Amino acid sequence: MLFRSFSPIFLAIPGAATAPALIIVGVMMMGSIKTIHWEDYCKAIPAFITIILMPLAYSISDGILIGVISYVICHAVAGKFKEVSVTMWILAALFICKYIFI
Repeated sequence: MLFRSFSPIFLAIPGAATAPALIIVGVMMMGSIKTIHWEDYCKAIPAFITIILMPLAYSISDGILIGVISYVICHAVAGKFKEVSVTMWILAALFICKYIFI
């Protein structure tokens, strides 16, 4: 109930105001890029998709969702089923359902 009273304040913030947050997240991600194992395509492709999709979709959450889905798909296609935890399989299934039904 308390959060409903703040709703008009949050709605007053224009969509363009989210750009600085995306830039800050992007800068913070750049430090972690050097630790990605680019030789392992099952890890490199989802990381690349996540990094690229965040600014293109104007949504950090959509970038992360597609990154999780692509991680599971890449490992499944490569036959590395045991490297993916049950939690990741469940999350990927839920995220796919989100995109199908919304």
